[in-house]
Amino acid sequence: MHEPKPLATRSARAVDPSRRRVLLAGAATSLLAPWSRLAFAGRASPTGNRVAFVILRGGMDGLSAVPAVGDPDFASARGPLAEYSTTPLPLDSTLALHPNLVELHAMFGRGELCVVHAAGLAYRERSHFDAQQVLESGGVRPYELATGWLGRALAASGDKGIALDTAVPLVLRGSPSVDTWAPSALPDPSADLVARVERMYAGDPVLAAALQRASQLHLEPAAMRDDGGTTGPRPGAFVALAERAAGFLAQPDGPQAAVLEITGWDTHANQASPNGPLASGLRQLDAGLAALRNGLLAGDAWHRTAVVVASEFGRTVAINGTLGTDHGTGGVALVLGGAVRGRVATDWPGLAPGRRFEGRDLRTTTDLRAVLKGVLGDHLKIASQTLDSDVFPGSAKIRPASLLRA
Repeated sequence: MHEPKPLATRSARAVDPSRRRVLLAGAATSLLAPWSRLAFAGRASPTGNRVAFVILRGGMDGLSAVPAVGDPDFASARGPLAEYSTTPLPLDSTLALHPNLVELHAMFGRGELCVVHAAGLAYRERSHFDAQQVLESGGVRPYELATGWLGRALAASGDKGIALDTAVPLVLRGSPSVDTWAPSALPDPSADLVARVERMYAGDPVLAAALQRASQLHLEPAAMRDDGGTTGPRPGAFVALAERAAGFLAQPDGPQAAVLEITGWDTHANQASPNGPLASGLRQLDAGLAALRNGLLAGDAWHRTAVVVASEFGRTVAINGTLGTDHGTGGVALVLGGAVRGRVATDWPGLAPGRRFEGRDLRTTTDLRAVLKGVLGDHLKIASQTLDSDVFPGSAKIRPASLLRA
């Protein structure tokens, strides 16, 4: 894998007109969420393969989640952040997993986890909003694309998607076959209210179809999502979302792709604490990914699944004055699943000051689009020409990474 270079891209697209159907479906689902069971729009996948994308919003410190304990400069570069309450879990001679990622380490031992370190975007300006827009749109520059790479991929393949959220995230926009699900704190609607809504929507084919799909959804109680910003999700929230995602993906006629997220990774302070926000976030991420695996195993879909976990950027190599780290560039991507060829797939750049990006960040040696193209091409069978021109416009020079089992 090589150092990615900025690529020319086509101009921004208009939002897909079919997004109206997606938004209306989401509105109907929100109304009926406490008691309905989802019937997914679109065709069933001929392969039965499944993809999940987990967004870690806030910029996860990849060097804490996957420390380079074998790098000769690791201890001096990280200072107190190189110290762990228990020994990191070894992957190879250079990399290990944070001690809280015990379930992921077990997946690595079973050959179900591929670790791609020093991975990142072509965007290098360290703004949360801009970097997340690039991460989800699949472009190079912020706001040059108005739809998402996964939405465009599903539109090309005719496959279905679901967002475990109250609204369709950017990454899924561009496909007409996307639904949403989110836990609700509202009381169950009365039968009379539902009947009134059915009569009101009866004359509108789009609203009626959305209501029909939503009316077939049954939601068990689940932890509510976080405040949407900085503090991260409540304990159990991501686990509940992962369990629900597994239930959807395991259905024979269910969606081919799911998107879920976990926030709280903006660790400017108190990062080394064993009970701090980073340690707690990693513990919840590990538990949620294990719940996703267990649910897909029970539904006999794990062996057909590939899950990509990524953040908008990494963080600085050195600790800051408040025992945290600041916005960086290079980070880590995790690819896991029964369809994944587990290993470390990293072109490690080193942590010496002269090897860092702008003297401060882990240098990006693998473009995240190479990871995503590898999964979409090999697993969802998206043609390479479509990946190069439509899903990731102008990315023909970015070769797909080989991450899945033959």
